[in-house]
Amino acid sequence: MADVTGIESRRLAAAVAIAAAAAFLLFGYEAVRSASTSLIVAHYGTASLPWVMALSPVGTVVMLYGYGLLLTWLGARRTLAACSLISAMVLALCWAALPFAGGPASALLYILREGYIVLIIEQYWSFINSTLRPAEAKRVNGPICGLASIGAILGGLTVGRLAPIVGTEPLVLLTAGSLLPATALGLLAYRLGGTPRGETEARSAHGSLALDLFRRHRVLLRLGLLILLTQTVSTVLDLCFNGMLADAIPLRDERTAYLGNLHALLNGCAFVMQFVVTPLLLRYVALRHIHMGIPLVHMVAAGLVLLKPGLVIAAGVYILFKAVDYSLFRAAKEVLYMPLPYDARYRAKEVIDAFGYRASKGMMSGLIGAVSWLAGALPAASYPVVALLAAIGWHRVARGVGEEESL
Repeated sequence: MADVTGIESRRLAAAVAIAAAAAFLLFGYEAVRSASTSLIVAHYGTASLPWVMALSPVGTVVMLYGYGLLLTWLGARRTLAACSLISAMVLALCWAALPFAGGPASALLYILREGYIVLIIEQYWSFINSTLRPAEAKRVNGPICGLASIGAILGGLTVGRLAPIVGTEPLVLLTAGSLLPATALGLLAYRLGGTPRGETEARSAHGSLALDLFRRHRVLLRLGLLILLTQTVSTVLDLCFNGMLADAIPLRDERTAYLGNLHALLNGCAFVMQFVVTPLLLRYVALRHIHMGIPLVHMVAAGLVLLKPGLVIAAGVYILFKAVDYSLFRAAKEVLYMPLPYDARYRAKEVIDAFGYRASKGMMSGLIGAVSWLAGALPAASYPVVALLAAIGWHRVARGVGEEESL
């Protein structure tokens, strides 16, 4: 039986359940994102951020390899549960270590936070891409992102209220606890949606990471290059914003509260885009034009930071990038995976969207850290210049997306 969306009710319920799981996941992530950034700056200073970001892909590779093995041994449903519960346990251990090993525990927490969120969220999207059809996804991917962002909005507001009262460290334990309902809802989604399309036939036919599929499906290579460029833009805007923030708000807990409130505003903007802008654009604008248009917006934003540097402008550009990334770019990108085989949706996708995200961020951060170490602190203007150049490259790569749009 189909409802007004035209989607069979059980599959729609499964999509809603996985969106609710993502809401709990993102609620906790907002807490650990603000806390870990503030803790790193408190222990090592803002100059350490590029180096810690550069280490993040190492942790993500370890998690990704473990995920590939679990997927072969356990299948998609039980792998999701295992990844969620293991992440909760390690987060709790990091929290327990903060009082007597604050610096190393903060660094490990930052690296873990960078890896666990993409590893789990991409499993949610692999499930959605295996449950819905492309035409259905164009109607509901935006609202799915919107339901998930409710958790992110509430998480940011909670951080903003709690950090000045209880401090930064307890927020880590809040993140660990949020993974328990996320795990339960993820299992419910699989119960409703059933075995992912193609899982029975695949089961490691292409190895743990399905790297051979990158030769067979050109869209995977194009998506990987898109992620490299998008995360270059993201990283330099992130570093630019955090540098200005540390100068403007030097006190740790006040800075954590500011970040929590800013991320609540960010996710509120994304929420509007997810329910209004994204469904309309996906329905009436060709996918190729959407992918080409997004980097044009970021070119203008990078130019604005270059011409009018300051915390307010940097924060606004940061919010713009993340809001678009969490809504329109995410929804449009996921449609490209849907016609692909199971191992492309569950294995190659994780290589691109989990490792690719963090490796791109880590490489750019490491390069910035190395240049700063050799030549001294980079001029503030260098960050928006790099963002502008990467956005230009992003636009050129996006032109080829039209070749894959036979949906």
